[in-house]
Amino acid sequence: MGRVYAQLALEERRKIERWRHARVSVTEMARILQRHRSTIFRELRRNHFQDSCMPKVVGYFAMAAQLRTSDRRARQRKLIRHPQLRDQVVDRIKDGWTPEQIAGRMRIERAPLRVCQETIYRYIYAKEGMHEELWWYLPTHRKARRPKASRAEIPSRCQHPVSARGRRAALPVRSLG
Repeated sequence: MGRVYAQLALEERRKIERWRHARVSVTEMARILQRHRSTIFRELRRNHFQDSCMPKVVGYFAMAAQLRTSDRRARQRKLIRHPQLRDQVVDRIKDGWTPEQIAGRMRIERAPLRVCQETIYRYIYAKEGMHEELWWYLPTHRKARRPKASRAEIPSRCQHPVSARGRRAALPVRSLG
């Protein structure tokens, strides 16, 4: 499996801005940042700043790019885009449902608009969810989410599971009588 994609950080955007003014090639920027060339080209194309009120201020600016990116990400979030879905999820959380139960119920009901449990958790721990203090309604009442590594699966109680077929041979035969 390949490398997991990560968004450009503000520090990387600042480097791109400085290098752009210094006329460093995109290939060189990508090599130093250890990113693909297309990532840098996409960043420059998406976040090129131009305003008709300020015709002399044109180009790539790191802070403007960061703001545009965070705005784009916020608009893409399902619970932000669909207020009726958000209200339904928030009501169920306040009624004591867990995100797993909410997502499972939406799947069973074949709801046209549905979210997975991870989307619900991300909303709860995002700025909007923290403002509503939705974390308080979760079973663990955690204000901050634990790191992903510590959310590992709980190991099974059976140390050496044996299938039912394997167990039958070991059992004595019962007599009816």
